[in-house]
Amino acid sequence: MKRYIFIIGIIAFGLVTNSFGKDLSKPIVPGRMISFDADWKFKKGKDLDAKGFDFNDANWRKLDVPHDWSIEDLTNSPSDSTIGPFYKGAIGKNATAFTVGGTAWYRKSFVLDKSAFGKNVFIQFDGVYMNADVWINGHHLGNHPSGYTSFSYDLTQFLNPADKPNVIAVRVKNEGDNSRWYTGSGIYRHVWLSVVSPAHIQNWGVNIISDKVSKQSAEIHVTTDFVGLKTGTPYLVTTELYSRDGKLIATQNSEITSVSQIQQKITVKNPDLWDLDHPVLYKAKIILKQNGKKVDEYTQAFGIRSINFGAKTGFLLNGQSLKIKGGCVHHDNGPLGAAVIDRAEIRKVQLLKKNGYNAVRLAHNPFSPQFLDACDSIGILVMNEAFDMWNKTKTPDDYALYFKEWGVRDLESIVIRDRNHPSIIMWSIGNEIPEIVDSLGYKTSALLANTVRKLDSTRAVTNAVPFYLAMAKGKNWNMTAPAFASLDVSGYNYTMGKYEDDHKKYPDRIMVATEYFPPKALENWNAVEKNDYVIGTFSWAAIDYLGEAGIGLARLKPVDEKPGGFVEAFMSPQWPIFNSYTGELDLIGNKKSASYYLDVVWRRSLIETMVHRPIPKGMKDMPGFYGFPDELKCWTWPGHENDSLEIRVFTRSPKVKLELNGKVIAEQTVQEGSIIATFKIAYTPGKLVARCYEGEKEIASEILSTTGKPAAIRLKAERGATKASQNDLAYIAVEIVDEAGQVVPSSDDFLVKYQISGNGVLAGVGNGNPKDMSSFQKPEKKVFQGRGLLIVRPTKVAGEIVIRAEVEGLKVGEVRIKTY
Repeated sequence: MKRYIFIIGIIAFGLVTNSFGKDLSKPIVPGRMISFDADWKFKKGKDLDAKGFDFNDANWRKLDVPHDWSIEDLTNSPSDSTIGPFYKGAIGKNATAFTVGGTAWYRKSFVLDKSAFGKNVFIQFDGVYMNADVWINGHHLGNHPSGYTSFSYDLTQFLNPADKPNVIAVRVKNEGDNSRWYTGSGIYRHVWLSVVSPAHIQNWGVNIISDKVSKQSAEIHVTTDFVGLKTGTPYLVTTELYSRDGKLIATQNSEITSVSQIQQKITVKNPDLWDLDHPVLYKAKIILKQNGKKVDEYTQAFGIRSINFGAKTGFLLNGQSLKIKGGCVHHDNGPLGAAVIDRAEIRKVQLLKKNGYNAVRLAHNPFSPQFLDACDSIGILVMNEAFDMWNKTKTPDDYALYFKEWGVRDLESIVIRDRNHPSIIMWSIGNEIPEIVDSLGYKTSALLANTVRKLDSTRAVTNAVPFYLAMAKGKNWNMTAPAFASLDVSGYNYTMGKYEDDHKKYPDRIMVATEYFPPKALENWNAVEKNDYVIGTFSWAAIDYLGEAGIGLARLKPVDEKPGGFVEAFMSPQWPIFNSYTGELDLIGNKKSASYYLDVVWRRSLIETMVHRPIPKGMKDMPGFYGFPDELKCWTWPGHENDSLEIRVFTRSPKVKLELNGKVIAEQTVQEGSIIATFKIAYTPGKLVARCYEGEKEIASEILSTTGKPAAIRLKAERGATKASQNDLAYIAVEIVDEAGQVVPSSDDFLVKYQISGNGVLAGVGNGNPKDMSSFQKPEKKVFQGRGLLIVRPTKVAGEIVIRAEVEGLKVGEVRIKTY
């Protein structure tokens, strides 16, 4: 039996090979999408030249991918300019969360089994940020500039004979000022190897479309692309459809010769339709045979559903009207950085669903296949966005430098890779494109929209156009008309004031709020409820993200100081702030004030009560355009007895009463057009109750009670068991509680220290504080508002993970998680 030794503080993205890696001596046998994540060597260095087969990498760091080096600590000795992964002098400054890119190399050795002789071998990268150059055995395969699109190479002609080692080398260059948000660095998504026959089904070569969809039947059109079929040789193509429980429900056989594509139509009776409440997935298995022998096999998941967009009907899913309750998200996973661990992607989608969203906009780039798989299986609609820039740069070294050569190719790869996901309802070709209101933008918009339609005519094409581009000298909003003309759905960023006027001019235009300021959620949602031609909204943003530091963070200012406005929010350095704080949910997934507000806007909750943190004398709170005041659900403010605190009650009811310790102390009528009642109350410990009324009838109430002193740490695993797989994670909520078990939300400064033993290692630690730049990778972290998060990655050996949390003076917390 092998022994597995785990050291507290080792991070999942730099794991020693003995714990997680495959045995390098085991040759790779034929198959599709074989995981190629394990046993890489890694080293940072701009001056390295490590492409050669014989390059000595013996002393390089061993790790598994996905891996993001920008989230790793820069030093073990924090200073005024360097803390955790953050560096005050980082070239991207607050935009990229003060993190550091650079150039680094990855190398991996592998051996093919003798059974792979005569096969074609392909490598696929789901995402490398960015400018990846790839070599096999010293032969340069190519350069891929985009950090977000998947790409592959044919290795076949450069491979050594079976049983002989081969070496893949990858140089990653995240250099310069190339992004407006945190990107991560490295091979941060999965890598796959496919070993297939020379005659095979092309990668991403199966396209499945549902047509004439009803509860009684649906026509399933399956288009399959082939490579390498021999001229004049007959082949048999068998397509099998399987239900969600694995039952074979339909089969079709077709004979072909040297064609490169075949189209088949299969009717499914009484289909289980994919929708938000029942996200049913089918599978298609396409089998290629020659002379009765299987040559290749390809399995593709899909959903049966219909979508329709209309200015008079709104958005229809399976013929039913649906208002889109969306949020924008960036691709990072908070304490994990950009590294794509499957469970992190699933959890992110689950958080969205749990908090009332039915749609997500991928800002502003394609996400991982695993994120889209989660949307498919959980039931969340997707606006899949391709670009943040086209021909003109937003930062000096961004993707616009490559767009002319790569834009159409990258867009094609996005659509071809993702077109079978039933969750995707719109393709977005851009976000706030600088040239969108000039002739170059009109031309590019039409080019990209038509590129999408050639590959997928079943979904809508959109683009996010903001108000401010039409405010530049010599520009006006009417100049957006040619850009919108090439779209199926017009994306409006922060421009709800134009809806009604534009509808009068363009009655057939379908509109969606691709972004809006969270404090304006009510006004934006009112427009959706009032107008069918406004199909929904996407807030900026659903979840806090790394970068654009502090644009949603309320600031304390002297009472006589004027607000800095939009420019201050985006342009000031903001050190030591590292995350945007624009989210309705914080960086670790906890609800913020904006999320409670949205619950009332969307009628998910009747009443929500927030209390503003005490403000020092002579100061005032200055929320930004994107953020809410510094308020939380807390009636525990020791040392502030008799201080006046602001209380805001969110409700759609017309009247609100406040009670404190059993006595009514205030009453207010909610202003028409608002759902907020605001009070100033002197703080007294006890029980604060907010009640909302329709006439004299109480509709709902909420209680905030003063907690006791912090007494213990409580650990709560989100799941009682995890798979013994590096693609799974255990998320553990960390709470500071009083003797009665109540979370003490006024607790911000408790440093929690963790010990992890058994079959797991530390993957990350976090909290919701946008100013806490301490390491994500050490076994300690302060809580924020009484809460924190611990993320543990299981080993590949089943057993048990034991987690212990300590704070000086508090009762120790412990939790055990099974792995299987």
